[in-house]
Amino acid sequence: MKKLVPFICILISATVAIAQEKSGLTPIFNGKDLTGWSGNNPHTTAGATKALAKAAKKAGEEVSEEAAAKATAESLKKQAAEFSKHWSVKDGALYNDGHGPYATTAKEYGDMDFTVDYKTVPKADSGIYLRGTPQVQIWDHTNEAAHKHGADKGSGGLWNNNKDNPGKNPLVLADKAFGEWNAFRIRQLGARTWVWLNDKLVVDGAIMDNYWDRSKPLPAKAPIHLQTHGGEISWKNIAVREIPGDEANAALRGEDEGFSQIFNGKDLTGWAGAADNYEVVDGAIACKKGKGGTLYFDEKLTDFVARVEFKVPPGGNNGLAIRYPGKGNTAYAGMCELQVLDNTAEKYKKLDVRQFHGSAYGMAAAHRGYQRPVGEWNYQEVTVKGSTIKVELNGTVILDTDLSSLDAAEFMAKSKHPGLKNTDGYFGFAGHGDAVYFRNVAIKKL
Repeated sequence: MKKLVPFICILISATVAIAQEKSGLTPIFNGKDLTGWSGNNPHTTAGATKALAKAAKKAGEEVSEEAAAKATAESLKKQAAEFSKHWSVKDGALYNDGHGPYATTAKEYGDMDFTVDYKTVPKADSGIYLRGTPQVQIWDHTNEAAHKHGADKGSGGLWNNNKDNPGKNPLVLADKAFGEWNAFRIRQLGARTWVWLNDKLVVDGAIMDNYWDRSKPLPAKAPIHLQTHGGEISWKNIAVREIPGDEANAALRGEDEGFSQIFNGKDLTGWAGAADNYEVVDGAIACKKGKGGTLYFDEKLTDFVARVEFKVPPGGNNGLAIRYPGKGNTAYAGMCELQVLDNTAEKYKKLDVRQFHGSAYGMAAAHRGYQRPVGEWNYQEVTVKGSTIKVELNGTVILDTDLSSLDAAEFMAKSKHPGLKNTDGYFGFAGHGDAVYFRNVAIKKL
């Protein structure tokens, strides 16, 4: 019978792999060897460049990109030698003895569904790094010594989130008894993260904080790491489905509960301003090429949340008019213009950072790198409350600022923004001659 065990494990692994493929998931662990995985503890890797930077600072020098890359490569080389000492395949599962670098995917992932089962030992403390960032937590919830860290609440939370942020602690305790396999299903769209543990929802669309630099959002793509943290742990049924943009947009939008559609998808009924310069094409509002001006929904708003999908052509330029008074240039006469731009266009390479997509034009710069490829639809949610404005693009917050706290003397070109203190106004689109498209436009008043 002992000789049959490996065969049975292989047969079970093959059956699971077939089931995963039918559900759209692609196995990223073959159940036989470490193909597709390498050793990389990102704390160790980052530490190599930090040490280099510290030494350079002491010498009054700067670290070149080449030197930083070399330090990273040397660190990864050392970790590669350690990887095979501590990671192996046992009975069709990826096994770790509790030591060594983390098991890391060769590929980087962005929007995805990810499944993995794990089995660990008493007093375990491990986790799953998403986009190279800690972490979906794995605890021994019975370990009283770790209750002060939240272990009693169970596994699956985004433990490294800022204190009191949604998702830091799991919604329910869903762990199985030790010796049993636990099953994770994780969905990540931008920084928004859902976690199911043993079919129970433990994180519901929470923003995952960037542990490495809390002033920035998660990277758009990065590897998955399976952490080793002192206790033996096994992993199996590891699979990924990368989620296309349109599906991600629909999932992020949800049911539009509490929102009112302000564009009927057929004509510009209810809209005012530069209506002659816009048209409806395939259910979307489009600025006519070579035309411009501000088209706005003809109802004044104070505090609100706007949802919109947009698509830019190569080099496309438009904007969202926020609290626009009905005349003038919304970038200055309105509270602000939120830039809608093809950030990748060569002609925009030397723009002021406050002119790129999602920025409060000329005042506050948005984070870049989160748009979908040119020609694809993006989903954006804008929250305007008092003097604050938040922009979430494809599930990632790229701007979150209080415009009243900014130093007007530092605005781009030292331009004045007389509409900055507007307490109400219109929402719309500020065309600049490019055929930029907008659809599924909805508003929720706050």
